[in-house]
Amino acid sequence: MTDFLMRRAAALMMSAFAFVLQAHPAAAQTIAITGGKVFPVSGPPIENGTVVITNGKIVGVGANIPVPANARRVDASGKWVTPGLINSSTQLGLVEIGQVADTRDMQARGQDNIAASFTVWEGLNPNSVMLAPARKEGVTSFVVLPTGGLVSGQAAILDLVEGTTTDMIMRSPVAMVAEIGNAAQAGTTSRGELIVKLRELLEDTKFFITHRAQFDRADTREFRASRLDLEAMIPVVQGRLPLLVIVDKQSDIDAALRIARDYNLKLIVGGGAEAWLMAGKLAAARVPVLTGAMNNIPAGFAALGQRQENPGLLSAAGVRVALIGNAGGGDEEAFNVRNIKQEAGNAVAYGMTWENALKAVTLWPAEIFGVSDRVGSLSPGRDANVVVWSGDPFEFTTRAEHVFVRGIQRTEKTRQDLLTERYLTMPGKLR
Repeated sequence: MTDFLMRRAAALMMSAFAFVLQAHPAAAQTIAITGGKVFPVSGPPIENGTVVITNGKIVGVGANIPVPANARRVDASGKWVTPGLINSSTQLGLVEIGQVADTRDMQARGQDNIAASFTVWEGLNPNSVMLAPARKEGVTSFVVLPTGGLVSGQAAILDLVEGTTTDMIMRSPVAMVAEIGNAAQAGTTSRGELIVKLRELLEDTKFFITHRAQFDRADTREFRASRLDLEAMIPVVQGRLPLLVIVDKQSDIDAALRIARDYNLKLIVGGGAEAWLMAGKLAAARVPVLTGAMNNIPAGFAALGQRQENPGLLSAAGVRVALIGNAGGGDEEAFNVRNIKQEAGNAVAYGMTWENALKAVTLWPAEIFGVSDRVGSLSPGRDANVVVWSGDPFEFTTRAEHVFVRGIQRTEKTRQDLLTERYLTMPGKLR
């Protein structure tokens, strides 16, 4: 090989190495967050603690953790350090402009209002301008839920990293979503008929599992659901995939519990405005609830018993709660996902312990959706989704000063930042 070719080959190798470092900056960096009050969540708080991050993973958490010589230090003295927050009910990246149909991808028509095979994350826009504001305020993971119909489709949990949807997905699916509180939406005229229709789907799925060959030969009766929807429901009836029912009314929650018991389903209640009336039964059945604390105004007849004490009463009864936005109008699901910390603050104001409120936006949703081995706590081996706060994260004036997702700090400007700069620099007479 000539000198020229050798130099050229060496240059290409260096370029390739530089590309790898650029593409995977976390792999080249060790970070030590030192001196803060660390809340591992899975254990007691640590005063003057240290969190060490390497290769995008947490490798050390404690009061006397040695800091590697090559580490970039983040001084967290006087600050609070927690896991990144998880919002368990969003349409983040699925809705860009509420009034423009072409930018709404959270709903499938389905066959007879059954869209079990709908994988909502496939329509997620990883370049949505809604992502950065959520991340900047400490949300590092989020669950996207489909909506509408009787069976809305499948949900997924994602990290707020830059890149493609594939890069963002942490686990999919994490639940099958059904909306059993709205008879008209399910194509029925009463709640009782809706429940019969859901039971029929579960029976059809069980039959489909054992008669697939006959189904393929068209040698069975007709089903309301398509073949793909029946296929998608199999993990649900086998208890491998949770059924997340969006339901508010006490009697509807009771019906959901009966169905789960009859078919041995793994149930999650979402919304749950009147769940506090069923707290004992939900705790006994070990059914978690996704609910909020920002709003006590009923959205309809099914939520007459809505109250802001709901999360506190449920957690006090032993129910695992994941806090979600319930401000109303859908704004909290797509455009203000970041407000989850205000939900937590309100939950504390209305009786939930601070410790449980922190779990309800970190560890508990991670456990509910089967990713607690990745996120939700500050422990060695977990993904480095870490936030350094200026103080109590549930206080209104507290800021997320450093946000790490998979070990990479995010500092981009949001649309809100740009608007602030625009109007701060306007001529005085126009302010």
